[in-house]
Amino acid sequence: MKLLITGMAGFIGHAVAKRLAGKGHEIVGIDNLNDYYDVSLKQARLDDLADCKDVQFIRLDLADREGMAALFAEHCFDRVIHLAAQAGVRYSLENPHVYADSNLVGHLNVLEGCRHGKVEHLVYASSSSVYGMNEHVPFATGGVVDHPISLYAATKKANELMAHTYSHLYGLPTTGLRFFTVYGPWGRPDMAMFKFTRAILAGEPIQVFNHGDMQRDFTYVDDIVEGVVRVLDVIPQADPQWQSGASGPDTSSAPYALYNIGHGSPVSLMAFVRAVEAATGREAICDFQPIQPGDVPRTWADTEALFQATGYRPEVSVEVGVRKFVEWYRGFYGV
Repeated sequence: MKLLITGMAGFIGHAVAKRLAGKGHEIVGIDNLNDYYDVSLKQARLDDLADCKDVQFIRLDLADREGMAALFAEHCFDRVIHLAAQAGVRYSLENPHVYADSNLVGHLNVLEGCRHGKVEHLVYASSSSVYGMNEHVPFATGGVVDHPISLYAATKKANELMAHTYSHLYGLPTTGLRFFTVYGPWGRPDMAMFKFTRAILAGEPIQVFNHGDMQRDFTYVDDIVEGVVRVLDVIPQADPQWQSGASGPDTSSAPYALYNIGHGSPVSLMAFVRAVEAATGREAICDFQPIQPGDVPRTWADTEALFQATGYRPEVSVEVGVRKFVEWYRGFYGV
């Protein structure tokens, strides 16, 4: 197939491209290489793909309407894996307009490209952040997600609604994937895994929010990638028997689907810190802080629908995943 991967210089985009390379596909990846975090890390991910002869990189911003239209016009993509977005809950409090440009305008440009290019399946990244103030755990895609507590979460919920509209109006098969706290080698510097490892190895304090009373459904990147690749072949079908009053928001009469991708077993923040300590061989200096605006105290993914659709359940434990990240970090940064 001919595949488009948006956000290919990003953490998950790089991993997905690496996984699909050499499988007989023609892969085009785009990224705007913005400076939200260290651009050299993004470039290093692209360099890691340089030997993949079936992978082509094009520097392009999702919000570039004409550029995106030209991309889809030039390449007849069979399927699209849309992972590019402005990430980060806290950053959305400081720079809200960036989220509108990337996550709303950019998502619309992808949808328009898929519509006019007659793409047979669009798989796109949503987020566990959409669950917001929902306290019913584990979080299920059929639950109510009408109360986001960050602009980032609101844009991701908007992505799901926009995708449904295009599935309904134009018969475009779309699948949204709600990712749960992804970590692993090549990860993002703004996330806890990276921050904790860097600080602990440097002998510096780590900030532990909500005084450590938090839980996250930490999901190793290889498990995320396996889910993405499997879902790519599970193309949603229209259901003419669908009735709105008898079904949840994750189903539709249109060719539309939503899945959680998480490990399915939340881990306390302090247990995660202990795993990093074990992997680094160093003791953490904890600076306990109150919960931050936009944060939720707990996430927990109900992954049964993903298993029913793909036959796959995430497998990598936090202990194994953290050890693999620390090994990568030491090698990459020479510490």
